[in-house]
Order: sequence, then structure tokens, then C-alpha cells
Amino acid sequence: MKLSSQEEYGLRCLLRVGRAGTDGSVTISELSRSEGISEPNVAKMMRILRTAGLVQSTRGQAGGYSLARPAGEINVGEALAALGGRLYEPSFCDTHTGIERLCTHMPDCSIRSVWRMVQSAVDEVLQKITLKDLLVPEGNERLARFRSGRRQTADAVFVSRRLILSCPRPETD
Repeated sequence: MKLSSQEEYGLRCLLRVGRAGTDGSVTISELSRSEGISEPNVAKMMRILRTAGLVQSTRGQAGGYSLARPAGEINVGEALAALGGRLYEPSFCDTHTGIERLCTHMPDCSIRSVWRMVQSAVDEVLQKITLKDLLVPEGNERLARFRSGRRQTADAVFVSRRLILSCPRPETD
């Protein structure tokens, strides 16, 4: 699993806008300079984030981008989905059929269930982390915030692993 550069840079830009606070705004030029990303690339990502309702833009001399909602109401999963989509979409099987019209494993696909469980675990974690959480300086305070949710996530991953391991394995010749 990899994050695309658009997802990484877009999330960094969103965080930079969040650091400006509720009354501040950040221009494309400022984002470009502070994050080391070209202005056209920043403009593209900010357009995506605006369309997704995560940021709002103001024109004019004092214009720029600001958060469309409080940082505590924007979760990382929502931002990453807007910037690049999910790891696994149910339509994936329709577009990866090989040379056949339908996937030969469509009725009984053991891989699809793994991707669904992985996507579910990733969604669960990303929905719990808000932009506000990421705006806290890295260190003990952030770790303390995540520790309470980490145990639940570890339990979910354990259950997912048990489900995978308990699935009957196909017999080989």
C-alpha cells in the first residue's frame, strides 16, 4: 500500500491551512513556498479540497484558503478519499477482469475478502483521526490521545487476522 504524492502533499497543504487558524488564510504562493511544492500542483490540490468541502477560498488582496469547517470536524479519511480515493473500492473487480469480460473468480474470490477487511481497518483508523489531532505537536500529548483508540484498533486487526486464518483454505493438487 502506498500513498500517492497527491495524497501526501494535499494533506500537508490542508494541515498548513489548518495552522492558520479559524481567522487566517493561506495563499497558493505561501503554501508552495512553505511545503516546497510547485504552485500549479498546490492549486490543483486546493481545488480538489475545495470541491470536497474541506477548504474555502476567498478572492482578493487578503484572500486565500481557510478551513471550511473546524479542524476537529475534518477527519483524515475524508481528506485522503477526496485526494486519491480509497485503497479498495467494490468496483475494483469490474475493472480488473483480465482478458475476460467478468473475473473468473467473481463467484468465490478469496482475495476480495482480504481487501475488504483491510479497507475496513484502514477506514476505522482514519475516521478517528481529525485534522485537529494532527495539528497537535508530535510527541507525548499526541501519543496520549491516540493510545485510547489504538487498543480498539489493535483488537479490530486481531479479529480480522483471526477471520482470515479461520477461513477454509482451498485444497491444492
